[in-house]
Amino acid sequence: MKQRNEPELLHMAAAYCSTGERCTQEMREKLHAAGATPKMADRIIARLLEEKFMSETRYCRSFVNDKFRFNRWGRIRIRFELQKKGLSPDAIAKALDDLDEEAYRSTLTALLKEKKRSTKGHSEQELFLKLYRFACGRGFEGTLITQCLKPLFKEICDVDDME
Repeated sequence: MKQRNEPELLHMAAAYCSTGERCTQEMREKLHAAGATPKMADRIIARLLEEKFMSETRYCRSFVNDKFRFNRWGRIRIRFELQKKGLSPDAIAKALDDLDEEAYRSTLTALLKEKKRSTKGHSEQELFLKLYRFACGRGFEGTLITQCLKPLFKEICDVDDME
């Protein structure tokens, strides 16, 4: 493999950024695979950030929207995945706050209805718990899951809600 110099790597990195939002960790991995030294990678990343090819805020917003819309993940899972990428808690929180609450709730409800049709259980309680665990695995919050499951399991929730 031909050894690339810093301007060539910068050009390659800029082209990589132009195809989609990238975070610092992804760019560092890409540059390392292309043969950049750690110091060279730091300089290239600093330049990309300076010239607005990369933005932590933009990346977080894009990641949150994509994972919510296409993968139907909840806030907990999205936050965890962004934290694994080493992004700042403030940028993550801001991007998650931008999610439309009504769309979030309706997505979870649709997901649960869909899963209920394909899930079997010996009792309603067992089915309720399976759906609850499924939604937790997708990263939705426990209280919201319960709120969305209640209309699907009226007989269980009426007994449990004796207040």
